Formats: sequence, structure tokens, C-alpha cells
Amino acid sequence: MSQAAASSAPLADALKHTAEIVNAELDHLLAVPDGPESRVHEAMRYASLDGGKRLRPFLVMQSAGLFNVAESSSLRVACAIEMVHCYSLIHDDLPCMDDDDLRRGRPTCHRQFDEATALLAGDALLTRAFETVAAAATHPDPAVRCELVWELAHASGADGMVGGQMVDLRAAEFAMDVAAITRLQQMKTGRLIGFSCEAGAVLGKAPGVMRQALRNYAHDLGLAFQIADDLLDVEGDASEVGKKVGKDAGAGKATFVSLLGIERARAQADMLAKQAVRHLDVFGDKADLLRATASFVVDRRS
Repeated sequence: MSQAAASSAPLADALKHTAEIVNAELDHLLAVPDGPESRVHEAMRYASLDGGKRLRPFLVMQSAGLFNVAESSSLRVACAIEMVHCYSLIHDDLPCMDDDDLRRGRPTCHRQFDEATALLAGDALLTRAFETVAAAATHPDPAVRCELVWELAHASGADGMVGGQMVDLRAAEFAMDVAAITRLQQMKTGRLIGFSCEAGAVLGKAPGVMRQALRNYAHDLGLAFQIADDLLDVEGDASEVGKKVGKDAGAGKATFVSLLGIERARAQADMLAKQAVRHLDVFGDKADLLRATASFVVDRRS
């Protein structure tokens, strides 16, 4: 086994373990009731239990582990962020948004069900996420739960992911330079990654300096992640990526790759990954899996 493969083995095992326990908890949280409303529950499960890297839940659980947070608490927040992420994918794939037919190698939710059901499934996943975070089972301190609710709302709403999607939809109306694309992606992608990294510090009532370190790590990790996504859209294979590629170029959309070129974009992603790692010095060896994650997000093929 090569040195690179050996160093990635602990991360691969940890990602696999996180995916397994998150899937099991989502299976519990998204149980299907009897009655005609069961169809929307089935659509919620279809969109949420279909695999994926579970990167955001992994970041929640790893950040929480830095502060010895109970796994039962971090797991619920991890599931909540995944529900928000999956809701966003359902809505992004709709004909009125990106109009995609494939997601994670399967028909998108509106293709498997119908547009109305998909829309409702996304709405229901978003609200179930806040129900999960706000429940007493997530943390015994109501102040912690309130802060998590506020942070998640800020990251996912009009000042975060939703606002970023609006900018993305209107991007053709503006001259999008690197600074504008950076802001767009920080809103659309980076804010949820930021919440995922900082949630563990909230759960652990960590001091401000440690929260700031995780916030800085998330900032650089999120941009590196998005540049890697842009590279996959240019260089990736649809069967490996699990969704249609070449969409950005086909839509004439400005991206990090279209502005910087492939080689400069790749170099920027690598630089950001290295910079993200340096923010974790304060945590010592406990943050080794978060360090490995920074390399993973730029080297991934899906």
C-alpha cells in the first residue's frame, strides 16, 4: 500500500462509520407513518437515505469529538444538517432551478415521484431538521439548542444557502469575477459547511478561540470543496460523479475554473486545503481526521 493510501485509510474508515450511523439514525427519524401523507415521507427517505459522502455530518461529529461531546448529541445535529443538505438538493434539481434528472447515480426526487411531492419533501426535510435540533434529546441545555437553531437558520436561509442560490440563478445578469464567485459560493455552499464545523464547538460550549479556529478552517475548506466541484464539472465522468457534468460550461456560467483555468484552480484548491489545516494547530492530534478531510475534498472524484 502506498503512503498516500495508508494515510487515507483511517479517514475512509471514519467516513464509512459516520455514514452508517447517520443512515441508521435518519432511518429512525424519517419513519413512514400510515395514511395518505406517507408518500411525502417516502420521498424524504428516498432523497436522504440514498448514500452520498455524508461529509457535513462527518464534520459535525469530528468537531464535536474535539470537545468530548456525547455521540448521541452530535449524531442528531449531524442528521439535521444532512436533512437540510438533502432538502437543498431536491429543490436544486427541480425544473425551475437546475432541472437535473440524476443525483447520486439515481433519478432525482421529482423524477422518481413528481414535482409537487419533491417540493413538499424538501420542505418537510427542512422543518424536520429544526425539529430534530430543537428537541431536548439533542442537548440538555436549552440555550445550546437555541444557538444551534439560530446558527442553522442563518446558514441555510436568505443570508446563507438560499441567498447564494438566488445569486447563482441571477449570475448571468452580472459580471462575475473571482470575488463575486467566492461570495456566492461562501453563501451557497460554505455556510452549511461552516455550521457543520462549528456545531461541535456549540455543543461543547467551547471557548471563542477554538470556535474561531473551526470557523476559519471551514471557510478555507468550503472554498476548496467548491473549486473541486467546479473541476469535477469540467473533468469528471458522470458515472463516477453521480450527476450530469459539463453543466456550468453549457449554461455559460462563470466558475472558478472558467476564470482561473484548470491548473490555477487546482493550485488554489490545494493552497486552501493546506491553509485550512493550519487553522487546526490549536487542537493537536485530535484534529488529524479533519486535517485529512482537507486533502480528501480536493482529491475526490465524486
